[in-house]
Amino acid sequence: MSGASPRVPRFHVITQGSPMPAGSHLQLAEHAAEGGADAVQLREKRPLAAAEIIEVACRMRERLDERDVALFINDRADLAFAVGARGVHLGRTDLPARCARELLGQRFLIGGTANSHQEALEVAAGPVDYLGVGPVYGTVSKANPAPRLGLEALARICREVDQPVIAIGGITEERVGEVLDAGAHGIAVLSAVAHDRDPAEAAARFRARLDAHAGGR
Repeated sequence: MSGASPRVPRFHVITQGSPMPAGSHLQLAEHAAEGGADAVQLREKRPLAAAEIIEVACRMRERLDERDVALFINDRADLAFAVGARGVHLGRTDLPARCARELLGQRFLIGGTANSHQEALEVAAGPVDYLGVGPVYGTVSKANPAPRLGLEALARICREVDQPVIAIGGITEERVGEVLDAGAHGIAVLSAVAHDRDPAEAAARFRARLDAHAGGR
């Protein structure tokens, strides 16, 4: 059964390369932290040089450390190690979790993506600290997204894996309660914060919903 973990943040905001309505990675990270996010995931799919990503990530980590907000790097365990991030989130084509664990050790948190029940079981069998499961309601932030997972499949995964589950994909403020009721430890959002006219206020509304439904952090 999916478990809670004080080490795994419950509210993740994902940043994405420009163009992004809320601005740069750093600006969105600051808005997210102001609004009460526990973690910010830097997702950069553009073919930038590692040095460019490291420069941005280091600035993000400095700002987030001031608020005790965790920085995660999507896809790149090597860059997570280089910038002293709190963790890395790995997709299906990234470095295998066992290799990332050998590189990073136990101090770093490792998340793994699962887009189906079978994939969730496979990811959970590895050395990951949490699963990012979705897209629960679909997603508009990826060019070729996985099929919509749905609440029933989310609940089944939460029941059958030991690690905390972070639900992702089309999650709005109104859907927070039903996602948590399905067994999710927390949520990850991109568009619902990044595309809002006031990202900090949007993040604060998600924070309030999470805390009201789950009794606080």
